[in-house]
Formats: sequence, C-alpha cells, structure tokens
Amino acid sequence: MYDVARKIPFGKVTSYGAIAKYLGTAQSARVVGWAMNDSHSQKDYVPAHRVVNKIGLLSGKHHFGNSNTMQQLLENEGIQIIDDQIIDFQKIFWDPMKELS
Repeated sequence: MYDVARKIPFGKVTSYGAIAKYLGTAQSARVVGWAMNDSHSQKDYVPAHRVVNKIGLLSGKHHFGNSNTMQQLLENEGIQIIDDQIIDFQKIFWDPMKELS
C-alpha cells in the first residue's frame, strides 16, 4: 500500500478506501489508515498526507506531529482546505483503480 501512496501525484489526494479497493481488500480502509499512520517509519518517503477519508476530511491529521502539518503539506501542493475539509475533493481525487489499472 505504500507503493500506491507513493504514486499519488503532487496536488492530488486519494482515500484509504480507494487504496484498499485497489489492493483487493475493499473492506480494509481502516488497515490502510493504520499503515499510513505508521508510514514515517518507512525507509523511503511515503506522502501519507495525500491520503484522506472518503469524503475528503483530514481525519489522520493528528499523526503528523501537530494538527496543522497535514494541512500545510497539502496547501503547499495547492490544495485548499477549510475546517479540515478538502475543497473540490472530487476534482482532485486520484483513483488508483483508474490510474494504475
């Protein structure tokens, strides 16, 4: 799943569920979330900030050191966020089922 997250393009986001579905385990979104929370321990960088919940909320933001880091990383990529919600989520959503198949 880290390899999938590494393929999310700059300025795009995907969801835990979309990665789980791509991996053939559609009911395992929570497991993907746990893995993203632990991504900082990987040898190679994982852009876990680009993985959000199914409606575009920054539900994992508390795993980034402080509550603003995830938002800052996304905003540095041009993604707009208000009240922990990605604006135009569907417009910037990257679906691994479409992009990697």
